[in-house]
Amino acid sequence: MTRWYTEKKKEHFYKEAKRTGYRARSAFKLQQIQSRFHLIPKNGIVIDLGAAPGGWSQVAKELVGEQGVVIGADLSSIKPLENIQFIQGDITKSETVEQIKDLMNGRSADVVLSDMSPDISGNYSVDQARSAWLCECALHTVQKVLRPGGHFICKIFEGEDTKSFIEKVKQQFMVVKTFSPEASRKSSSEVYILAKSFKKPYKTNDESFEQTNKRVYYIEANIS
Repeated sequence: MTRWYTEKKKEHFYKEAKRTGYRARSAFKLQQIQSRFHLIPKNGIVIDLGAAPGGWSQVAKELVGEQGVVIGADLSSIKPLENIQFIQGDITKSETVEQIKDLMNGRSADVVLSDMSPDISGNYSVDQARSAWLCECALHTVQKVLRPGGHFICKIFEGEDTKSFIEKVKQQFMVVKTFSPEASRKSSSEVYILAKSFKKPYKTNDESFEQTNKRVYYIEANIS
């Protein structure tokens, strides 16, 4: 058993997740964000990007209640949870976004959540760039599925791309703040961007977004 795993098992929030039945300690991060900012409404529609293993979806479902809808998406498969719909798919691909829209039956989401993280390479510059790219993908999804006035919660690794991404979010939301939940590990470089009141959506350029993705892959390849 590795030292990292031993320390993880000792963590308070890890133990609490096991005790309370949440699938991940990150569930407490969303609880703490909700307690402070109240972004997830009762009876709302919530889209959870990077949902595996399902901890955020569990909390979201508790918050929206029986009449609310939670749709989770992830590259990995997710064990079923009662009254939560999961899609196994790549959120960076338009077909996955279309699957989400199909499940919403013509409605729009009240909140989009993104707790997505890249596979950690050990090179922080690469990992931070990938984190920012996933945030860009989440924001692109927001433009497709979120109602005007809706909210967006997104995790990003702090670094040189953080400020520019926050500026993009500010262009599309009335209020934007950053927050570090108590449940985040002390050693973590993650921060959560909380965006309130989505402005009237504008037409997005999918071709331009695809070109951005290609440039990111090119930059990463050269950094690596």
